[in-house]
Amino acid sequence: MIHQKLFSLLLILLFTGFAYAQEDEQEDEDYLEFNDRKNVVHGVYLGLNAQFGEIDGEPTYQGGLKVAYVANQQFEVGFSGTFFYSVQDVFNSDLDRDQDLIGAYGGLHLEPIFFSKSTINLSFPILIGAGAVGYVDDNFDDGDYELTEDDVDAIFVLEPGVSMLFNVSRYLQLEAGVKYRFSNKIDLDFSPVSRINGFSAGIGVKIGVFNMGRNRYKKNI
Repeated sequence: MIHQKLFSLLLILLFTGFAYAQEDEQEDEDYLEFNDRKNVVHGVYLGLNAQFGEIDGEPTYQGGLKVAYVANQQFEVGFSGTFFYSVQDVFNSDLDRDQDLIGAYGGLHLEPIFFSKSTINLSFPILIGAGAVGYVDDNFDDGDYELTEDDVDAIFVLEPGVSMLFNVSRYLQLEAGVKYRFSNKIDLDFSPVSRINGFSAGIGVKIGVFNMGRNRYKKNI
């Protein structure tokens, strides 16, 4: 069921983006652009996002942070980090309690952007990174439980996706998208989860300056 909803959202994002891109291209035909020195437009931003997805068929909640440089409003490169909590309810017989999966990963963020001159852009972000994952007690009232080295395993992650970017202003951009996370195998006691692979969908906000040094002028024909 989660897979079907995320796939439907992906299709909606794609069709909406192409429709708006076509509208913006038609509007641009009514303007004359001049004094364009074809200089590279630079940008930098801080981004925050939240996603909902699944790991091994169970609901998973994610939060993320990005810091990136944007080249000519067409390509992003920077750092992206993600924290996740997955409601697995795995029974640990040694501790006699249910546990949930928790983890974090981060690394290189790359994102080519299409229709960058339009109000709504289409992009294909990808994260290449590493992190750690482990199980925690799902009873948050128990303050005595702590993670040890044996409760945590390293992970390597490749996370491609597709996003729609909404240009609100020169300093603010909204995004919505779908991603799929690939990981190596994890080795944790009592864990039915061998990989943290799974879809996620979410929204985010980017705050920064996206067109520093811009030198484009338009005039009605």
